[in-house]
Amino acid sequence: MVASARAGDGEAFRGLVEPYRRELQVHCYRILGSVQDAEDLVQETLLAAWSGIGDFEERSSVRTWLYRIATNRCLNALRAGSRRPHEHAAYRSEVPLPEPSHRQAGPSWLEPYPDVLLDGIVDHLPGPEARYEVRESVSLAFLAALQQLPPRQRAVLVLRDVLGFRAAEVAGILDTTENAVTSALSRARSALAHELPVRESAPLPNSPQERRVVDDFVRAFEAGDVDAIVSMLTDDAWLTMPPMPLVYQGLDDIRHFLAEVALRDSGRHVLVPTRANGQPAFGCYLRDPRNPILHAHGVLVLTLTGDRITALTRFVDNSLLTVFGLPRSLRV
Repeated sequence: MVASARAGDGEAFRGLVEPYRRELQVHCYRILGSVQDAEDLVQETLLAAWSGIGDFEERSSVRTWLYRIATNRCLNALRAGSRRPHEHAAYRSEVPLPEPSHRQAGPSWLEPYPDVLLDGIVDHLPGPEARYEVRESVSLAFLAALQQLPPRQRAVLVLRDVLGFRAAEVAGILDTTENAVTSALSRARSALAHELPVRESAPLPNSPQERRVVDDFVRAFEAGDVDAIVSMLTDDAWLTMPPMPLVYQGLDDIRHFLAEVALRDSGRHVLVPTRANGQPAFGCYLRDPRNPILHAHGVLVLTLTGDRITALTRFVDNSLLTVFGLPRSLRV
């Protein structure tokens, strides 16, 4: 098949690369933090692979060759700052936002990743060097921690600890030495250990325990019952609104935000369930009192620990709804 692809057989080339398209997109997402940017970079990767198939000498597997192209394309994009523009600059709250608990050093470009795009790779076995399961390695907490690492350390950690490539393979992918890879991995692991909190495990996806928490949350949120929502939170819960750099932490600050901003008009919200990053998520919509149209109001993702909610993450970019197959408006 490689020989046919080198000879310009497009069908043979697609047969070579298509089995890896989805895992390459998740790989780019982990490094970039944006599902929309990741989609663009996968397209660039496959175009570059098609252009360079004649030089592929089969000294590595097709999979490793594609990861080399994708990883370096992602690192080049980060260096160049060539990222897709986001809607946060145009976002305006209907009421003044309360003073946050603190502000992130800069806006986070992290976006949610639809679980449907993980289909077909969840059971893909990584190499023997892997330290993280697929579900853990796409969680919002893990992705947010990754974004704090320098890009090269981020790439090394993903290639080694998530995908299980050997140090020699990663050195070849990044055109560096094994010693440099080992050093970068050590620094990345140390930094990640400080960023990732140790918590009780989340309930299994779609388990009775998870469904109980999600159903209770939906009832409370759509009813505008702030006290009920707060009662479901851990004491150190977070509320964030990427890419805005505002962070609300703790029951008092979250209660105030929900009461004064998010749920100040009870009964206006409708939540359409979906899943993101292996976590319960919703397309958010607001009722329009003047007509039977529900207007898009971002994507909300819950982070669970045990039977409690430890983070509420609302992504304010309404264009993300289409990534989840959800419309920008609904008629009731």
